[in-house]
Amino acid sequence: MMKQTPALFFALALLPTAAMASSPWSDLQLKARVGYSIGATAPLGIPATIRGIESFTPTANILAGIDAALPLSEKWGVQAALHFENKGMDGEVTTKGYHMRLRMDDSEMEGYYTGHVRQKVQEWMVTLPIQATLQLSRVVQLKAGPYLSVLLSRDFSGYASDGYLRKDTPTGQKVVMGTNEDEWATYDFSEEMRHLHVGIDVGADFRVANRLCVGADLSWGLNGILKSSFKTVEQTLYPIYGTVSVTYQIK
Repeated sequence: MMKQTPALFFALALLPTAAMASSPWSDLQLKARVGYSIGATAPLGIPATIRGIESFTPTANILAGIDAALPLSEKWGVQAALHFENKGMDGEVTTKGYHMRLRMDDSEMEGYYTGHVRQKVQEWMVTLPIQATLQLSRVVQLKAGPYLSVLLSRDFSGYASDGYLRKDTPTGQKVVMGTNEDEWATYDFSEEMRHLHVGIDVGADFRVANRLCVGADLSWGLNGILKSSFKTVEQTLYPIYGTVSVTYQIK
């Protein structure tokens, strides 16, 4: 009996390892992902009050995180991830009768603005996508599913220049903004931004080496970036971004 005891303990010690090897979790894949995103925070359709887009400058939108993928069958699987990312844009438009709230000479005014508007949006967030995956071939994998983003910092600000605001009503008192910086009016709606975003992410990963893939994704926010109680900006602004990425399979 004493001779059998070490062998018994050794067999018992191997049981968790054997169970893990035979469980579905043994097929779990861990992948590191880095990427770059480009897109905009915009309404669905350009309203008539925006008469032209003067410029659009992509900001350095980065993504980094870990994906965990679990095959459920030969073709189907599920993937969850934890990504740290930012989504931003810098644009300039011309408007006519656009509803705005502006600050000028230490006073705030609201009304209908005609002229030049500069808009900067910057959001840093942690995003948790959960996606179904379909392995079309050894090279191509499709994926789609919802995501939840928790914002860590928010900025929605800019200025109005070379135009005028009709206070309170479309025919109200006219307040002129000039072309020089000291004649601009500014706005900052950062505190009116949501803390949580929900949306849909669809994309594909393409295997280029044994552990290396390149990916392309489109994420579309389902709720606007501004709170529903905030009425100064009349249109709902959705975050719509495309991302190219590289993944390396760690496990």
